[in-house]
Amino acid sequence: MRATSGQHPHSTPRIVRSPGSQTALRERNQQRIIDSLLDNGPLTQAELARRTGLSAATVSNIVNVMADAGMVGTQRTTSSGRRALLVRMADNGKVAIGIDFGRRHLRIVVATVGYWVVAEESVELPFGYRAEVGVDTASKLLSRLLEKHGLVPSAVLGVGVGIPAPIDQRTGTVVHGAILPEWVGMRLKDLEDGLGLPVSFDNDANLGALAEVTWGPHGSIENLVFMKIGSGIGAGLILNGKPFYGSLGVSGEIGHEIVVENGERCHCGNNGCLETVASTSAMLSALSGQADPPHSTAEIVRDGLRHDAPTIEVLEVAGLLIGRALGSVANLLNPELIVIGGPLTALGDALLGPIRAGLRDHGMPGLGGATRVVVSSLGERAEALGGAALAIQRSDARNS
Repeated sequence: MRATSGQHPHSTPRIVRSPGSQTALRERNQQRIIDSLLDNGPLTQAELARRTGLSAATVSNIVNVMADAGMVGTQRTTSSGRRALLVRMADNGKVAIGIDFGRRHLRIVVATVGYWVVAEESVELPFGYRAEVGVDTASKLLSRLLEKHGLVPSAVLGVGVGIPAPIDQRTGTVVHGAILPEWVGMRLKDLEDGLGLPVSFDNDANLGALAEVTWGPHGSIENLVFMKIGSGIGAGLILNGKPFYGSLGVSGEIGHEIVVENGERCHCGNNGCLETVASTSAMLSALSGQADPPHSTAEIVRDGLRHDAPTIEVLEVAGLLIGRALGSVANLLNPELIVIGGPLTALGDALLGPIRAGLRDHGMPGLGGATRVVVSSLGERAEALGGAALAIQRSDARNS
């Protein structure tokens, strides 16, 4: 993302309202534009008009005033083949942090309110690491990143943390069924105490979905499913333009749909869950009997791109089952787009082909073929970028 300079409206006094209705109306309209940019990342003026309900002329006038005041930056771009003006919040020296905890990795991004990444780093973590070890590692890495880029902790608006686990949003607690069982019982307060900063946390697939509609090219999509395929399998949902969590906050657990009757025991307690046959862990297990078996997800990708026959066969079996599960999702939600994320995205059509075939076979006639399925353009960065977007949004809600 590209940087701009200026001031964020929440770091300076707001416009003093006068009794005149026109002044009050202008301020309300300006705030609608600010809220849209913070919630969605950079938008064209046409997209701002659509999201705020304001006329194109009103948006243009307000953007000109805000640009003159240094509140936003603009640049020429193209949208749907036409010339457009992209608008983003200007840099005010404040940053948001996105942290993605994986089964064996930690990734941190530091971003401005204009959705510019100014720092990023990932490190490996030992298998089965305790939550306290992960948080301590993240705290030290974040301190080093901030110092390296001349940032002080007071410049941090907040931290958005992604965890591969169901999270009870009512209590802010990691619940049973986590890919990281060592994290079960972890509370939001524990993260805030360990990082020493205001924290929001969410399931990693939910943050992947948020990243797709803020950082990715899918900001205009109202109904989107982000499916992360890794050591576990989960889905994040954007429905009617907003993240969907369900009544408890434990939504999108598609990895625990039973696709094989009387299949292998899953860590959730059921048998034959999608994760037991289509996760990267299941793929590595299925390939373990080969003469030169892969020992990591990166090696599965390598062998798949080389068209290694046993690897392609495993990908086809897993992909068809993933597509079957997505057929149920398509039948229920009718999303416009399904985005596949996680460490296998570099496989492209070798992964997408069987997923699309499974979706066509198990979706309603005409629906499966009409549902677009693509790989994430954000790769393994999606969850951390989604964390940064969450931090920007939640900090705005605290300060408004």
